[in-house]
Amino acid sequence: MIQKQSKSLITLNELSFSFRIARRYLFSKKSHNAINVISAISASGIAIGTMALIVVLSVFNGFENLISDMFSNFDPDLKITLVKGKTFQVDTEDFEQVRKLKSIAFFTEIVEENALLRFKDKQMPAKIKGVSPSFRQMSQIDQIIFDGKFELNDGAFERAVPGIGVASILGLGAHFIDPLYIYAPKRTSNINLIRPEKSFNQMATFVSGIFSVQQLQYDDQYVLVSINLARELFEYQNNTVSAIELKLNKNADSEIVKAEISKLIGNKYLIKNRYEQQESFFKIMKIEKWITFLILCFILLIASFNVIGSLSMLIIEKKQDIETLRSIGANNLTVRYIFLFEGWLIAIVGSLSGIILGSILCVAQEKIGFLKLGSGYVVDSYPVVTNVTDVLLVFITVLLMGFVAAWYPSRNLNRDF
Repeated sequence: MIQKQSKSLITLNELSFSFRIARRYLFSKKSHNAINVISAISASGIAIGTMALIVVLSVFNGFENLISDMFSNFDPDLKITLVKGKTFQVDTEDFEQVRKLKSIAFFTEIVEENALLRFKDKQMPAKIKGVSPSFRQMSQIDQIIFDGKFELNDGAFERAVPGIGVASILGLGAHFIDPLYIYAPKRTSNINLIRPEKSFNQMATFVSGIFSVQQLQYDDQYVLVSINLARELFEYQNNTVSAIELKLNKNADSEIVKAEISKLIGNKYLIKNRYEQQESFFKIMKIEKWITFLILCFILLIASFNVIGSLSMLIIEKKQDIETLRSIGANNLTVRYIFLFEGWLIAIVGSLSGIILGSILCVAQEKIGFLKLGSGYVVDSYPVVTNVTDVLLVFITVLLMGFVAAWYPSRNLNRDF
């Protein structure tokens, strides 16, 4: 037992000794200036690669947050739909219990169907989204109104709020005096072959405002109307909905509330949070982010191979030192660790320098916005968000690459000398 402890202590001392020698080699002046230059180039290459990784990951995070904020103005915290089927009734005891949950701030009924729009001589298909009065509080629709105001019924006329893409295609504007006609096929009657126009329900509305989410799937397809108009147009009963959208209280955890609602209404309903409502979009963004990360890692790996040349030349220069260390009792493993630590120190210096430079660039971009996107974009400059987890991931990745680069020349040390 005593022998094992002694052996372990010696090993720790050897590691400490190897590290001190490696640190001295890193910062001391070499007899051949080329070694200093190559070491500096190695550290600089790693620093530039690390900086590029930090900046690129931060830009991807910035775009993800930007788009998430855009969706949050239109998407609810939780959305309930059927797993199979299109519509369901909300006048049930289960949904009454959902309404009474303390964690739910607003409970909005939704009827959504496809229809045909006509304004003067222009036509186009669109998605009609009928919403109950609480939709205004549930979403942040007032923040994304491009023209006019959000109003679905003024007491005398039914109003509509189309997306900016729909308005552009049809030539609509807020408060135009010409009505916007909405057509939907009748669900409860047969097609009239003699007079086909009688096979459609028709509703006339007037545009009160135009919204802009800056996302084509909404701006180019959706028209918001009152839920009463939608139910009449699509021939649904008063308590029939195609979805329920929920806004949670500030301190509510969406996953906890989601599990609670699932227990109340059963597994025939699908409950989605904000991420799941746009799951395919965010998955694509994450795939793009990590593919870019892997490409930059490959470039960084090539840059880190300069460490091999730097260590190889250092081993040749320190041949006499190696013989001296062996003569005073240092074993081959101790000598090998000296140059392994040397390579690691080069990688650490490079990675820390790159992290600092990348963080400074990201903070400057966030505060000043010196890298511009140009006109016609949602924001003027590239958005950046630096995450601590990304920084740690980059640091660990660079250390692994530095180990791989330093391991090869240190492994062959005993064979060369």
